[in-house]
Amino acid sequence: MLRSKQSRGQAPGERFIDPAVLTRIDNLELIARGVVDGFISGLHRSPSLGMSVDFAEHRSYMPGDDVRRVDWRLFARTDRLYVKEFEADTNANLHLLLDVSGSMNYGSGAVTKLEYGKMLAASLAYLSQRQRDRIGLIAFADDIVERIPPSLKHFNQVLHALDRLQAAGAGRFHEPLAKVALQLGRRSVVALISDLYDTPERLLSAIDQLRVRGNDLIVFHLLDPLERSLELGDVASLEDLETGVRLPVETGFYRERYRELVDEHRAALERSFGANRIDYIFADISQPLDNLLYRYLSDRQRQTRTR
Repeated sequence: MLRSKQSRGQAPGERFIDPAVLTRIDNLELIARGVVDGFISGLHRSPSLGMSVDFAEHRSYMPGDDVRRVDWRLFARTDRLYVKEFEADTNANLHLLLDVSGSMNYGSGAVTKLEYGKMLAASLAYLSQRQRDRIGLIAFADDIVERIPPSLKHFNQVLHALDRLQAAGAGRFHEPLAKVALQLGRRSVVALISDLYDTPERLLSAIDQLRVRGNDLIVFHLLDPLERSLELGDVASLEDLETGVRLPVETGFYRERYRELVDEHRAALERSFGANRIDYIFADISQPLDNLLYRYLSDRQRQTRTR
C-alpha cells in the first residue's frame, strides 16, 4: 500500500510526512528532520516561530544555513559570508505543552493521538532549533508529569523525554496549567497539544492563565477520525480510557447527533479562542503533518502582520 502511494506521484520526502510511515521510524529526531526539512524546502520563504523579526546581529555562515539570509552587501565588503540574525532567532522561548492523559492513547488507525502529538512536538522543536529558539517541554495529565525548562541546549533532552512519555490517567487542565503559568518567565510562545476533552468555558479559563507576560498561545486540537464520525456499526462497546468504564452504546441511533455535538464543540473552541487572540489549529491525526505545519505557520505569519 505504501509503494502504491509513492507510485502515484508523491513529492520526494512526502513519505516521511505520512503518519502511517512516520510511526515506523524509531527515532524522533529523524522524524522531525524529515517532516520539517521536507516541508520548508517547499516554501518560498522560511517561516518564523518567534514573536519579532527585528534585525539583531550577524553571525558567520554555517553549512546548512538558509542562503536567503546571507548578507550579500557585507560579503561584498568583507569577502566573508555572514548570516543575518533576527530577534526571533535569539530571543524566543518555545514551551511545548503535551497532554498525556489516558484519552490521548486512542487511535483507530496507524497512530494514536499521543504518537501524533509527539511527532508534532518534535517537529516544532526541530523547527525552533533551526531558528535558535530556546526549547522546553511540559507534559501533563491531572498534574505535571515532566518538565524541561527552555534552553538552546535542550533539543535532545526534549526528544528523549517525548520518546518515553506514556498516556495514562485522568485529564485535567486548570490545575496543571496554573502551575505552568507560575513557571513561565520571559515572554514565550506556548504551544499546547491536546485532544481538549473539556467544555470550551473550562478550557478557555485554564488556557487563559498562560497569557501572563504577553505569552503567545497556540492550541493544537488533535482528534482521531473515528472520534469525529462514530462509524462503529449500529452497536458498540465503548471504553473511557481515563476511567476504564465500558458502556454498550447504540451508535447507529446516536451517530448524527454525536457528529453535530463534535462539530459544535470545535466551533465553540475556535470562536472562544479566536476572540481571546489564542491561535486554534485543528488536527485530524490521519492527515499528513506537513498540512498541519503549513496551516499553523501561515496563520502565524498572518497574525504577525496584523498584531
